[in-house]
Amino acid sequence: MKKYLFLLLPFGVIAQNNPNPGYWQQHVDYKMDVKMDVKTYQYKGKQTLVYTNNSPDTLKRVYFHLFNNAFQPDSPMDARLKSIKDPDGRMVTKVKIDDKEVKQSRISTLKPNEIGFLYVNNLKQDGIDIKSKRVSTILEVDLAIPLLPKASTTFTLDFDGQVPVQIRRSGRNNKEGIELSMAQWYPKMAEYDSDGWQADPYIAREFHGVFGNFDVNITIDKNYVLGGSGYLQNPNEIGKGYEDNGVKVNYPKKTKELTWHFYAPNVHDFTWAADKDYIHDKLVRPDGVILHFLYQNKAEFIQNWKNLQPKTSQLMDIYNTTVGQYPYKQYSVIQGGDGGMEYAMCTLILGEGTEEGLLGVTAHEMAHSWFQHVLATNEAKHSWMDEGFTTWLENYGLNEIAEKKAINPYEDSYKSYLALVKSGKEQSQATHADRYDENRPYSIQAYSKGNLFLTQLQYLIGKENLHKTIKRYYADYKLTHPTPNDIKHTAEKVSGANLDWFLTDWTKTTNTIDYGIKSVEDFVTTTKIVLERIGRTPMPLDIIITYQDGSQELIYIPQTLMRWSKPNETSLKRTETEGWDWAYPTFDLTLQKEKSKIKSIIIDPSGLMADVNKENNSYLKK
Repeated sequence: MKKYLFLLLPFGVIAQNNPNPGYWQQHVDYKMDVKMDVKTYQYKGKQTLVYTNNSPDTLKRVYFHLFNNAFQPDSPMDARLKSIKDPDGRMVTKVKIDDKEVKQSRISTLKPNEIGFLYVNNLKQDGIDIKSKRVSTILEVDLAIPLLPKASTTFTLDFDGQVPVQIRRSGRNNKEGIELSMAQWYPKMAEYDSDGWQADPYIAREFHGVFGNFDVNITIDKNYVLGGSGYLQNPNEIGKGYEDNGVKVNYPKKTKELTWHFYAPNVHDFTWAADKDYIHDKLVRPDGVILHFLYQNKAEFIQNWKNLQPKTSQLMDIYNTTVGQYPYKQYSVIQGGDGGMEYAMCTLILGEGTEEGLLGVTAHEMAHSWFQHVLATNEAKHSWMDEGFTTWLENYGLNEIAEKKAINPYEDSYKSYLALVKSGKEQSQATHADRYDENRPYSIQAYSKGNLFLTQLQYLIGKENLHKTIKRYYADYKLTHPTPNDIKHTAEKVSGANLDWFLTDWTKTTNTIDYGIKSVEDFVTTTKIVLERIGRTPMPLDIIITYQDGSQELIYIPQTLMRWSKPNETSLKRTETEGWDWAYPTFDLTLQKEKSKIKSIIIDPSGLMADVNKENNSYLKK
């Protein structure tokens, strides 16, 4: 319906509002018509794709993702499941071979009518037949006409797909009985950016996509209820809870199928789900954003989904205030998938959990709307910016709406990170998401250590500066593809600190933070405290001295690499010493009081610094 078209105008203006000189990003517009056969789980579609080359390069090839082809025996995803030490438990099954229980890839046992596939034919560029080669989940396309900088070209193609048995994210008939979870289901243009083509095979990790507009028609059996990305353009033809209040649904009663028309402006993905038994609830927020909730009509957990709805709106308020305004006018929480996964303007989550579990998953997946679907980092290369920043926002938001607030809502991430360090299996966050030796170390570096990037930033520049940094980062880079240097540079502009050393140590190495109190020596009227840096990563130090009379003294030791001192955000008077240069393994701190008057000395009383050995961080008088 035309009333949605005004929503498109702001997006075109801010789509490349990235402050980096010379920045560019590609653009793509999809028009798709697809017909789903719910008996065979096969679908046929037509796609018209207008691709604009905003790069300075002439392109002679392009690439499409064909994600469904991962769900076939001997695919790269299947091979990875068989070779990795700790395969995803959702994607394997336990079988007995010679009386020994082993894990077997579920993909390897799929029958022809259970696999996923996505095949392209009749591919043309501006009406000219072009050659292509399918390599598993990637379609390699040689252009008939090279695409010049600032030029656009139109691709047309037909595609045939089969929805796989639910294995990972997308699929049919998941363990809760949701019939269709349609994620990564269409031929999707690969991203070309300043690092070149990002055409990685799909092995169940992360994604990267081209921003654009999606105009999608989905024809399906009339008994199904759909939800997903975009705005429904024909609600009064569909009904199913989408129609305008008081307006009669006007489709013929004898029709066997309905065509759902969605429009999603300036997103880099399009996802939908369908089931015959969905309940569809709507919550209209004061800012006009409509929250949709689609879940199965099962009495035992309907109340949990009802209770979820106002809390989801509460979280959106907090996210808007903390990061920046959600730029779309709808968001859908949909039962489907295999756990929880973020998509454009929606999420698919399992639905039969506890009320607390539903809220936690929703808090995380909706937070991705800011950190991934608006701030669209290449999560395959920088997964910690996607999953980590999302985890930070999730933890922050849940703590804000909790009846009893935690002193440190990020505590679980500290514990996971410490366990990873102790395991000896940590790999640098600069590792591509597909290249981790095991799944668990990947998850911890992406979610937990990525979360701690922001808590360490808070420790370095202060809470107020961190929150200003996050807001400015969103304002400057929304609807573009920011990189690690962009969040670092934003923090530098906000605070005035030099932070390149921190970005390098934290994200490009496995260096750790470890400071300790080496000795406390009595010199009659003074006390000399010798501090030592044990880990390779330097940090400024907050130290609190508590005396026998109950008085306290706060001491701040700057890190010279920062060329800056953070503000004192405590109520205590603070003494600032000279800086501690990284080259010196120890630092002498002299107190103008005798040792007998000291009750305790504590490094980092806030607990924010990710010191890997807290045991040497304190001195208590015996």
